[in-house]
Amino acid sequence: MGQVSPAPAAASRRVALSGVVITRNEETAIAACLDALAWCDELLVVDSGSSDRTVEIARARGARVMHQAWMGYGRQKDFAVAQASHDWVLCIDADEIVSTALRAAIERVLQQPVHAAYEMARCNRFMGRYLRHGEGYPDRIVRLFDRRQARWSQDAVHENVRVDGAIGRIEGDLLHESAESLHAYLEKQNAYTTLQSQALLDQGTRPSVLRLALSPAVRFAKFYVLRLGFLDGVPGLVHIAIGCFNTFSKNAKLFALWIGRRRDPRE
Repeated sequence: MGQVSPAPAAASRRVALSGVVITRNEETAIAACLDALAWCDELLVVDSGSSDRTVEIARARGARVMHQAWMGYGRQKDFAVAQASHDWVLCIDADEIVSTALRAAIERVLQQPVHAAYEMARCNRFMGRYLRHGEGYPDRIVRLFDRRQARWSQDAVHENVRVDGAIGRIEGDLLHESAESLHAYLEKQNAYTTLQSQALLDQGTRPSVLRLALSPAVRFAKFYVLRLGFLDGVPGLVHIAIGCFNTFSKNAKLFALWIGRRRDPRE
C-alpha cells in the first residue's frame, strides 16, 4: 500500500482522463483527495450544496466545480460522469485517495486500454487502522471506466458501475481515509439499512424469518473466520460486528415495512 507522492511522467502518451468527485461539506478531506488526482487531465467536482470551504478548496486546486442538488448516490455520480470532458473517468469519493502504486497502474493501462472498465482494491481505514482482511480488504470496486460503455446504477445507496464490456483488474490500493467517528459511522449505517429495506420492499422481496435469523451468523463466519478478519484486531471485530447487525437490521426493517403495508387499508 504505497503512500501518495509525485510520480514520474508516463513513459508514453495515454488516454485523457477526468478525475470526478461528488461532494457536500468535505473540507477536511477534499484537499488530500484532489492532490492525489492532480495528474489527471481534468478535475471535476460536483457539489450538492456545501456550507463549508469545500468549493473554495476544490477551486484552489484547479478543479472545475459544478452545483447539482442531491439526487441520491447513484444518480448524482452518473450526472457527474456525464459532465466530464473526457470519456475515461476515475470516479472516487472525497474521502478516498489514489495511492502512488494505483496511479502508476492506471497510467499504464490507459496507454492502451483493453477493457471497458477496471476494478481496484479499496483499503478501508477503520478505528485508526487499515483493515487488511475480512470485509475491509480487498473490497474490490470499479472506479475507472469508459463512460461510453459503463454507467453508475441509479441506486440511492450502495451504487455500483454497470459495465457493458469486460472488466479488468489493476494493482494498487484506493485508500479510504474516512475520519468519521464511530457514532457517525453507526448513524450512516442505520440510514443505509433503511434505504436498503425500502428498496427490497419495492422489488417485491418477501421477508424471511430464516434469513433474519441466520444471515448475520453466515456473514460473521465468512468474513471474520474464513477471510481472517480476526487478524485485524479489535477494529476488525467491531467492523464485522456492525456489518452483521446491518444484515439483521435490514431484514428486520423489511419485516416492519411488510407488516405495515399489509395493515394499510389502501393496499
